[in-house]
Amino acid sequence: MQYAILIYETGDDFNSRSNDRKDAYWDGWFAYSQALTDAGKSVGGACLKGPETGTTLNRGTVEDGPYADTREQLGGFFLIEAETLDDAMEWAARSPAASTGAVEIRPVHQVSRT
Repeated sequence: MQYAILIYETGDDFNSRSNDRKDAYWDGWFAYSQALTDAGKSVGGACLKGPETGTTLNRGTVEDGPYADTREQLGGFFLIEAETLDDAMEWAARSPAASTGAVEIRPVHQVSRT
């Protein structure tokens, strides 16, 4: 089954992408991504730009910037193949965001017209 691992990061995490801590920040994510690939779990994923670059369409109203004024904002996602929710949770717990932000695990809904 496929699971989405949704990465929610703090403002400090977003700042770490380009400040004097960027090497440590990116090293952690590259190692995590490589571990998923090496284990045959990785299906895809992407790092998102900061929440201030987002545009939200909400019931016909367009808003620039993050939709929710919360401590963590969606920073990226991984799509993985896992045997069980527990397996997906173990991989999510290994992500760098698990120690500073929040990580959501959600099964991918497979749509069929039959």
